[in-house]
Amino acid sequence: MVTTQLRDLPENADLRRADSLAREIFSDVANKWALLIIEALGERTLRFSELRDEVEGVSHKMFTQNLRMLERNGLVDRKVHPTVPPKVEYTLTAPGRALRATVDAICGWTHQHLPHIEAARGRFGT
Repeated sequence: MVTTQLRDLPENADLRRADSLAREIFSDVANKWALLIIEALGERTLRFSELRDEVEGVSHKMFTQNLRMLERNGLVDRKVHPTVPPKVEYTLTAPGRALRATVDAICGWTHQHLPHIEAARGRFGT
């Protein structure tokens, strides 16, 4: 049944196709920085520096690239207030909030299975 569903997808929605838009979107959002930005925003509106402070360990360049990618894909809304200096705020859009539910599930899975994964890594010396 799943195979039939996949076969019936338009070319741009088929994740199996290297040239599909769906694959590009999947690749964009399925990286740790994008997922951590989505999780950090949550239901809040944050300024650039506030959001960056929420995501430790990311370079300024990588953070900016991921934030722009999320905005380009319509998952994050960027609002510039005409002040001096400009005040820029970020918030999740409706599709971004929908994706956050999945990110929350991944975070929950990570917390739930952390002891098992730690034990497995211990057996491999990592």
